[in-house]
Amino acid sequence: MSGVTTIDLYEVTMAMSYLREGMTGPATFSLFVRDLPPERGFLVAAGLESALDYLGDFHVSPEDVAAFAAALHRPQKDLEPLLGLAFTGQVRAVPEGRIVLAGEPLLEVTAPLPQAQLAETYVLNQLSHQTAIASKAARCVLAAAGHPVVDFSLRRSHGPQAGFQAARLGAMAGFAGTSNVAAATALGIPAVGTMAHSYVEAFATEEEAFHAFARCHPGLVTLLVDTYDTEEGVRVAARVLRDLDRGPGSAIRLDSGDLGALAARARSLLDDAGLPDVRIVASGGLDEYAVDDLVRSGAPIDTYAVGTRVGVSSDAPYLDSAYKMVEYDGRPVMKLSSAKVTAPGPKQVFRRTAYADVIRRADEPSPGDGSPMLEPVMRGGQRTGSRPTLDECRERLAADLAGLPPAARRTRAPVAPRATTSERLGTLSRDVRRRIDERTSAPPVPARSEHAASGVHRSGTR
Repeated sequence: MSGVTTIDLYEVTMAMSYLREGMTGPATFSLFVRDLPPERGFLVAAGLESALDYLGDFHVSPEDVAAFAAALHRPQKDLEPLLGLAFTGQVRAVPEGRIVLAGEPLLEVTAPLPQAQLAETYVLNQLSHQTAIASKAARCVLAAAGHPVVDFSLRRSHGPQAGFQAARLGAMAGFAGTSNVAAATALGIPAVGTMAHSYVEAFATEEEAFHAFARCHPGLVTLLVDTYDTEEGVRVAARVLRDLDRGPGSAIRLDSGDLGALAARARSLLDDAGLPDVRIVASGGLDEYAVDDLVRSGAPIDTYAVGTRVGVSSDAPYLDSAYKMVEYDGRPVMKLSSAKVTAPGPKQVFRRTAYADVIRRADEPSPGDGSPMLEPVMRGGQRTGSRPTLDECRERLAADLAGLPPAARRTRAPVAPRATTSERLGTLSRDVRRRIDERTSAPPVPARSEHAASGVHRSGTR
């Protein structure tokens, strides 16, 4: 059984029906986020690479057919039309690391209808989750205002894969390292880590613990100082680092309490001990809001370690994302449900100065004052180019953030730019809506006479 079965069952039931009805014409599906979560001024496109990996490997095997049949309680022969189905379509997408706005397609899939339908679950899952995490990570980097940020999220992320993705997305956003050894090794990013309170508790005293740790780890060390009394822990750490001549470049870590006040007191104690080069690392429930507060207060913290709240994007753990068909067999289509109206037809987004983006029909000429966001990334079920490096993704994001309006960059009460739609796209939407209304309007019901309505039959005579 392959990754093909990581799918919502209704994708399978629809694909079966399409095949039975001979509906295999080309369909275009658009993936977008309807509205940004509260306290978001932008989103960072992410998840494309794992989605392309999935589509490139998509092939329905006999084992997959057996799994579908079991799930549907149907004979395997009923599912055999799906056997051997592979993704042969094309994908246009916003590259990872680009900033996107509400309503802008992150990705458009064009493929025979059954294939495009079966792609929905995994593609939507990957782009929705990773875009949410990447956006949270980027906000942490902005809030840190130049201070290094590192990822400590693995232990409470939603599974090992999510933890790996959080480490990668943090690095894409500009994090300086991760505690996740597997991610650090695979991605070539720095692995970072210190010690836990349990380590200190295992020794009779903090001083014994710090000496033992330093003996085992020559070079720079980071000592956790808040297992018992934080101020005393700083004094002990300072004494050990000074005695071992391990101060410059080493650090202490604060993990609880009033981090701003404790950092100020710790800085004073370290300076008084002749250790001005010992850094202060802060951790413990941090996200962009806490980091922003600490930076604005002038807390003498050198490095911020963010974990759970960033790894799960705690304040915005999901996106109002959708994967909707916008064209089938050359016919533009749209959804008219209340508050969930979609625009018909394949599209292109043009990025203009100050994020005055415009969403246009894909077949419209360039407006002349913007650059297209969606790029061809897959044709005939194969990637059109090599996988971008993490550095390339990081550079894209840094460039996009530099041009983002200051109001959108704010940690609190950001103002997100809004994309507009072209006149031709607006005209198409109105034409398709009118066509749908004409096709679905019920014929008028003949008016009933007053007598018939009252149930009274009157004749000319009694």
